[in-house]
Amino acid sequence: MKFSYVMLPDYPVEDSLESIRLADELGFHACYAADETWHKDLWLLFAAAARQTRDIRFGPSVSSVVLREPTLIAQAVATLDELSGGRAEAVLSSGNFGLLAQYGIDWARNRPLSRVKEGLQVLRTFLDEGVITHDGEFFTYNGLFTFARPVQDRVPLKLGAMRGPKSFQAAGQYSDGCHHALSYTPEAYDYAVDNIRIGAERAGKDWRDLDIGAWVVFATGPDSAAAKEAARSMVGIYASSMPEEQLRRNGVNPAELAPIVEAIGAGDLPRGVELTSPDLAERLSVSGTPEECANQLAGNIVPSGVNHMILAVTDRSLVKAFTGRDLDGAADVNTQLQLVHDKIMPRFA
Repeated sequence: MKFSYVMLPDYPVEDSLESIRLADELGFHACYAADETWHKDLWLLFAAAARQTRDIRFGPSVSSVVLREPTLIAQAVATLDELSGGRAEAVLSSGNFGLLAQYGIDWARNRPLSRVKEGLQVLRTFLDEGVITHDGEFFTYNGLFTFARPVQDRVPLKLGAMRGPKSFQAAGQYSDGCHHALSYTPEAYDYAVDNIRIGAERAGKDWRDLDIGAWVVFATGPDSAAAKEAARSMVGIYASSMPEEQLRRNGVNPAELAPIVEAIGAGDLPRGVELTSPDLAERLSVSGTPEECANQLAGNIVPSGVNHMILAVTDRSLVKAFTGRDLDGAADVNTQLQLVHDKIMPRFA
């Protein structure tokens, strides 16, 4: 079982670099970040971190092929791969539909899965060959070339998926793995892994060789109540991007989330937190003491075949930045990374 740290790069840059250095020292597999306009630029942050670390891998989880042209993603990945000595990878998707709406893009009319599959093909070709001629439905190139070349023979490219069976099957068939974001029940992970396996078998691959990642809202610490409250403060912000099918697979009626999404959409984050019940927060996060978190992972996620835990660590600073709430007793990021290393990783070694 691999463990990775996924950050929203909204901390002071030096604080983020310190956390990445610690994650590297503690043996975390990778550090990922959201490639979204809302946050600081992950490519610049990881370029700085590459020179200060030894083993940890870097990349977006996820980068949108709607907002970011895929050959430019490939150029950035290849450059980061050289800077890091072969430690770059990327997870692709159509993007956060809340962010796309702010750009005036109706993702549902954009044939999102078809665009992602073609974008993946473009990235694979451009990274592997350094030149591309392609006449597709969404992207067209005529002899485009780049001097940005990766160090790795094959940079891992994966897909992010949350919605229906075709997205998970596409991840298994065409990519090196799947990061399944924001799910917490056996039903949700059995559904995802079953469809990843169908896609992998269609391509003649062993699904167990793929990177199957569970991307979860996470908060831990010695004070269980404080950790759960930290998670509650952020659950609505994350869950507002979950499609209805996924909410139902996680035991949540979409109507239960509707007023929270409405408040967050109107920019009233404190009201969104207020409307998020402790019960809903527990259903849509992994939170509590390290033992409670490990039990949730072992009982609800790992048995399906997940081989990579991707922890979106939520702490006091992040909650304050997003909502203005100051949660006394909530552990900071570095304390949580240390607790994961000391108390949770050994259970899944």
